[in-house]
Amino acid sequence: MDNDPVKVLENLLDSERAALVQGNLEVLDQLTPEKEQLIGAINDLHVIETDDLIRVQRKIARNQTLLNSAAEGIRAVADRMSELHRVRRELTTYDALGQRNGFAVRVQAKLEKRA
Repeated sequence: MDNDPVKVLENLLDSERAALVQGNLEVLDQLTPEKEQLIGAINDLHVIETDDLIRVQRKIARNQTLLNSAAEGIRAVADRMSELHRVRRELTTYDALGQRNGFAVRVQAKLEKRA
């Protein structure tokens, strides 16, 4: 096992990227505490920028872009689901003046067959 926190963090960032690309949010949740711990350990080293640190910074920036995209996608799905739910409850029309009118949609009654 490698004891260099920079190398360990670099490997963890590769795992994080793979989880992001695969949409595996559970793995991301599991990696976060270790990532935070490694970043803290590296900060405590007070190391001047090295090629390894520059590579890690690039991977962090790359993963942050992927995280932002994933968050936008999740928000878009949530917004779409909310809109679909609203459409099921209300019919919206517009009058000649462009004013919005909403009409509640009655929930479809279930028909029960009895013998």
